[in-house]
Parts: sequence; structure tokens; C-alpha cells
Amino acid sequence: MSSREVVVLSVGGVRFVTRASTLQQFPESRLARMLNDDDREFKLVNGEFFVDRDGALFSYIMDFLRTLQVSLPTDFSDYQRLQREAEFYGLYPLANLLSQEHLLKPRLEILEVRFSLQEMQAFFRIFGSCSTTIEALAEQITVFTGQQSGQGWNSPFPSQKPLVPLPLERPSHHDMVFLCGTEYSAGDQFMARYVSIKPDNRKLINGTNVLGLLLDTLLKDGFRLISTRTVATEEKVECYTFERMKRAAGLTITVNQTLGSSGLAQARRSQVQKGK
Repeated sequence: MSSREVVVLSVGGVRFVTRASTLQQFPESRLARMLNDDDREFKLVNGEFFVDRDGALFSYIMDFLRTLQVSLPTDFSDYQRLQREAEFYGLYPLANLLSQEHLLKPRLEILEVRFSLQEMQAFFRIFGSCSTTIEALAEQITVFTGQQSGQGWNSPFPSQKPLVPLPLERPSHHDMVFLCGTEYSAGDQFMARYVSIKPDNRKLINGTNVLGLLLDTLLKDGFRLISTRTVATEEKVECYTFERMKRAAGLTITVNQTLGSSGLAQARRSQVQKGK
């Protein structure tokens, strides 16, 4: 790579090294004009461009130029300051997105697990404020059914016959229902339901064990247990409420160069989902 392709910037004393092509993503921006010595705000000192601006915020500017996406930490709060920096550098598509804070701020997500024991069966119902989380959790949970001899949750695992996976009940996009345990079938045969939760490979029949694994899975996924209570109904139902901050969908800018134009970058906004 030649020296002309590498650009070094010192922004408020913070040093950044990048490609010239990265700074030229938006040809009308001040960063692109800087490379042609068209902006006096940027001083060339010992081969490095110096600008007296906020170096910490400029790291988000550089991330945007490299990925054409706006993806901020969940604890980020300096939207107005970052918007002002984007306007200073002439990155108006970025500034316009930052002016719409509601699209970028993380949202509080609530999830509730209801659990009840009835004789030899355990019933689960999971409610979530975010349907995509419920969809992802439904892909992790599998219920298997099969017949076995004997009684109770401590009966031997039915290795003679293959277990059949059952679909989870989905009353709506925001909840799911499943159960585990045994119920009387005929003679000394019992219908058994086992629950498996990825990435754990075990098939569990004891409701308390399934509950423990489910709660542990949610905690590992970033949820925080905020309350437990017993719902006052004929059958005691334990209710566990969780919350977590869900990262906002990343916003991406698509830059189209129109042939024959003055070289102005045209920006189009679209949303993309970024993980959890």
C-alpha cells in the first residue's frame, strides 16, 4: 500500500489511521476535501492531519465511514454532540439519522416466565415484549414425547423407543406454552414429555430442573431477574419477570454515485437487525 493511500489524522490528540478511500465515501464532506487541501480547518503537521475536535466522538465517525452503519453502545447518550460533529465534517446523512434518536436508542425489553406444578406435570408459559426474542427462544426449546413404564419423574429414561419432537404452542407472536413430566396412558405405561434447551444437550423431565435451566439460559442471554411472585389463582403459578436493554436496529446508509453528476453522494436509509 502506498503512502498516498494511508491517511493519519490527529483529532483532539487522538490518532487515527485509515485509507483515503474511506474518507472519500462522501465526496462533498470536509474529510474528502481535506485530502485535496481544500479545507483550512485541517492542518498538515509532520505528515498528519490535525483538527481540534473531539477525538472520542470521532471514533464513531470513523466507524460510520468504514461500515456505513450507525451502531452505538447501549449506554451512549451524546446524540446531540455527535450530530454536531457529523455536521462539522459535512456528513449530513449521518447527522440526519442522529437527529432521530428514537431509532437509535436501545429499548427496555420485558420477559415473563410463568411456571406451575400439577401432579406429575409442569406447565410453562413465556411472555415477551419483543417477538423476535420469543422466536429465537422457541428455536432453542424442544419438547420430546414418548411412552415409558413405571411411575414418576425419576423413572428411567426410555431408551428403547425414539422420542418424537413436539411443536411448541404459540398463542401469539409474543408468547409460547409447553409442559414436561408424565401422565397416565394405559396399564403401567405413561406418556412422558422431556424438554431440551440449546445449547444444553440434556433432555429433562423434572419441571424444577427445566425451570432452573430456563432461568439460567435467560441470565446468560443478558436478562436480569427483577421480580418473583406467586399469582393468586386456584393453582399456584410462580411468575419470574426479567428485563434487559435491547440494542436498537442498526441503521445503514447506501451510497449511490450518479454518473454524470457533480459527485454528490446520494444516501438511502434502511434498517438492519444487529443481533441481541
